[in-house]
Amino acid sequence: VQLVESGGGSVQAGGSLRLSCEVSGSLDGTNCIGWFRQYPGKEREGVAGLYFRGGLPRHSHYADSVKGRAAIHVVQGAIWLEIASVKPEDTAMYYCAAQLDVFGRGVRRAAEMHYWGQGTQVTVS
Repeated sequence: VQLVESGGGSVQAGGSLRLSCEVSGSLDGTNCIGWFRQYPGKEREGVAGLYFRGGLPRHSHYADSVKGRAAIHVVQGAIWLEIASVKPEDTAMYYCAAQLDVFGRGVRRAAEMHYWGQGTQVTVS
């Protein structure tokens, strides 16, 4: 499984950020695609997770820090993360990740994920 993020860059506070994760490889069965972010010197934290069963998205979950502002969804096979009303504290490196053979609830922990993208930097000013 390979994941490639795109869409990072500079965003004005109050605006919206949109990140895309292209996923290649087999994701049959149940799995979770998650978005994480990492601040300098900190561990990666989960932002959002989208659970799949039978290749179809079933339910999504969000961290409290973005709940009500974020949406994770599938568009033409890519996993998108959108966060509205961005704040300077949304500045971070964002990663897309996949965990196979899981169907649960909540945002996954970084240690649980099997595959990672290379990350994309988002700066809110």
